[in-house]
Amino acid sequence: MASASSQEAAAVFDPLRPALVRAAYRMLGSVADAEDVVQDAFLRWLDVDREKVREPAAFLRRIVTRLCLDRLKSVRRERETYVGTWLPEPIVEPGEDEPDDVTLPLLMALERLSPLERAAFLLHDVFGLDFDEVAATIEREPATCRQLASRARTHVRANRPRYPVPKERGLEIAQAFFAASRNGEMEHLRALLTADVTTYADGGGKASAHGAPVIGVEAVMQLFARFAAIFAINKSRLVRYGLINGLPGFITIEGGGILQTTALEIEDDRVAAVYVTRNPDKLRHLANTVH
Repeated sequence: MASASSQEAAAVFDPLRPALVRAAYRMLGSVADAEDVVQDAFLRWLDVDREKVREPAAFLRRIVTRLCLDRLKSVRRERETYVGTWLPEPIVEPGEDEPDDVTLPLLMALERLSPLERAAFLLHDVFGLDFDEVAATIEREPATCRQLASRARTHVRANRPRYPVPKERGLEIAQAFFAASRNGEMEHLRALLTADVTTYADGGGKASAHGAPVIGVEAVMQLFARFAAIFAINKSRLVRYGLINGLPGFITIEGGGILQTTALEIEDDRVAAVYVTRNPDKLRHLANTVH
């Protein structure tokens, strides 16, 4: 039975847990890692003299950020040997309090930053902390944090949506893309794509996926022409449409019972990028929501 002290600690921590998990996910790109970090933060919270903590949210955000910085060291080494294209774990239908511009392309851009650049950018540009608070969190001078965030901003600027597509329109395009790609309607599919469309597929060596990104409409059309023959035999079962890391897309069950998410980056009403996640390790948190 939990002690009164641990119950009091949980009463403060539990309402903050969802926001802490979201923050950790953006640092790590992994739901499981984010949840582990936040649970570790809770264990540390149990040992703190909580009467001396004036702002629990800020205090816990600092703990989570520092734990993420430690975790990133091992995570980055693991991703250097990752099989094929690495994509962040898909989050479907984020809550209304999620910033709309933290999309899958931006999360991928964050992967190319140093851990400190990533932390400074997220804390300041996404979560709105001033640089004094950022400095206290990552234990650097405010001027250094400004430089870190500025460098990060330069790298990720191109990956922020210039003209975010309204959700309803995005889902209409996702429905049209699903129908055309699964029914072998190649001309309809071509009409949905930009000239420089790129497809990414993450199988992690555990599910079939093309290794390198496929770039350009002709190469992508050849890829989907091959898929059309497969879909004709092994029908995709649509689970649902929705936003996946801020992008319109859909969840399907593919041949062999493989769970898959497909997210579409839209520019000027056309699909500029397709992000497919098939690695079962990255879809475990969705498995219980699929019927």
